[in-house]
Amino acid sequence: MNDHCGLCGNTLTSIDRMLGENKLSDGNVLCNTCLEKASAFNQELLYNLHRFSMDDIKNMIQNGKTTTDAISQSNGLIPAENIPVASHVPSDLMSSDKGFYKRRLKEIEHQLKQVNANLSMFTRGEIKELPNILAADEPVLAITDAQFLKTVDAGVLLVTPKRMVSLSKAMFRLAKVHEFPNETIREVSFVNHFMSPVIKLHTYEKTVEFECFYDKQDAEIFYRFIEKIYNREKLQKQQDSVKAASTETVFEQLEKLARLRENGILTDEEFALQKKKLLEKL
Repeated sequence: MNDHCGLCGNTLTSIDRMLGENKLSDGNVLCNTCLEKASAFNQELLYNLHRFSMDDIKNMIQNGKTTTDAISQSNGLIPAENIPVASHVPSDLMSSDKGFYKRRLKEIEHQLKQVNANLSMFTRGEIKELPNILAADEPVLAITDAQFLKTVDAGVLLVTPKRMVSLSKAMFRLAKVHEFPNETIREVSFVNHFMSPVIKLHTYEKTVEFECFYDKQDAEIFYRFIEKIYNREKLQKQQDSVKAASTETVFEQLEKLARLRENGILTDEEFALQKKKLLEKL
């Protein structure tokens, strides 16, 4: 049994062993700190560490290269080019101003209560990172459990007045943030499924898909909210189309009433009354 990290040589702590050894294919073990550093070069290390040797890890760090495509395809995961590049968020507020961080966290927790957030217990890490990500004038409008389609990178998807944000925070690792400014989102759509519905963000460059495993109903509520924001133009066109169809129907009925009056079936008074009722529908 290895008691030292094969990369930095430090003795493995109880925290390093808490979730099991970070064992490589050649029997070497990484501490959580070294695993976090190496995963910045290749995120597949988080899911398929046993496929890599210590030489692979050293080459990645030395050359700054990744080999994600072959591994991701063999495991049915989305190739990296189909997922936006994540920014990693260090916990600056936690370390620099704990008082300010605590105030911001309380504000955000209050916002989550106001929007009736229904999040799983596994999102605690993500919630604690929100003060490092959201500006003081950027309230949470809606939030739900969501992760990128065909990945194991669980997290939350939220919307603010400025943007949509995908945030994931695995234990002992930096938070990964994907942001989608409002001006880059063309529209949103929803694919219903009895197990895990999918929310799609259609940007002007690509379509990004999120699975919602935790609560199907909560995912639908979240989508109905963002639909009103990002599909406003589409919904307006649909309403205009319905209104035009309604107007056309009213004119057709007026023509029928006119013919009934001409044929003596309706009196002038009856025609005037029915005409008034139809015009009120416009």
